Amino acid sequence: MDQLLAIRAFARVTDTGSFTRAADSLNMPVSTVSKLVKSLETHLGVRLLLRTTRRVTPTPEGREYYENTARILRDIEETDSALSLAGQRPRGQLRVDIGASTARDVLIPALPDFMARYPEITLDLGVADRQVDLISGNVDCVIRGGPMNDSSLIARHIGDAVMITCATPGYLQQYGIPATPQNLNGEHRLIGYLSSLTGRVFPFRFLCEGELTELKIQRSLGINESNAHLAAAQAGLGIVQTFTYSVKSALQQGTMVEVLSDWRPPRYPFHVVYPQNRHVTHRLRVFIDWLSEVFPVLLSGETAGKEVTGPAGGKPSV
Repeated sequence: MDQLLAIRAFARVTDTGSFTRAADSLNMPVSTVSKLVKSLETHLGVRLLLRTTRRVTPTPEGREYYENTARILRDIEETDSALSLAGQRPRGQLRVDIGASTARDVLIPALPDFMARYPEITLDLGVADRQVDLISGNVDCVIRGGPMNDSSLIARHIGDAVMITCATPGYLQQYGIPATPQNLNGEHRLIGYLSSLTGRVFPFRFLCEGELTELKIQRSLGINESNAHLAAAQAGLGIVQTFTYSVKSALQQGTMVEVLSDWRPPRYPFHVVYPQNRHVTHRLRVFIDWLSEVFPVLLSGETAGKEVTGPAGGKPSV
């Protein structure tokens, strides 16, 4: 038995909760991974994993063995990397999870630069507006917006997105222009963004002279996917709060118009996130460094779009 390989197989099964996902990530047949783990259990004389039809979980002894051997695997991988990185080009498969509009409007347009720099890296993107489990999902990293509160993850800040409140000129012609955030509920149709986890609508947020206000909106429409959320606003269905990078072209062309610019929401932080116990490969390290280089400017999405102003409930002057 190759004990080091068996330990790696056991660790990956524990990480992913599945022999199949572990085998895919290790580029091995499922039968080989299963045999390695069984050989390790025989060698140790203890059962490391509990197998059910739905999931594989470690026994108490397996959890202790996983935690102890994880440190050994990290030390070996870091030593190997330190010796080999000097003359080696990063290569291999990198799995990244990202939200839909951020993928469409920020990451993908910038990818030609990354792929030209690192042509031997294969990038697999998981694109969806929901939080993926980095461990069981077998993902190298995720790009997430919002505050980071999970102490089990390492988060590197890669920039702040500018947000605005906006609508189409046709909507504003029909319903008028809000003069303050308080004009929104009851006087306007609002498009809310729904949490994919809880189904709750995110409040509209406004920052004026250093004072933050959160408005619990009375939505006329709620959507839990960012591209559809923006499409609803562009269809004239109501007022929306969104990232400037998603509406930059529409603002410049005048098909979307900013309102309440004196009450712009606070900037929205973005992070690249990966598990603490996951070895940072050469390919992941260069990807994170590249994100930190290009994302701050791309996320800002500043534009010279037109804003309309007027009295509460008034009609646009343009």
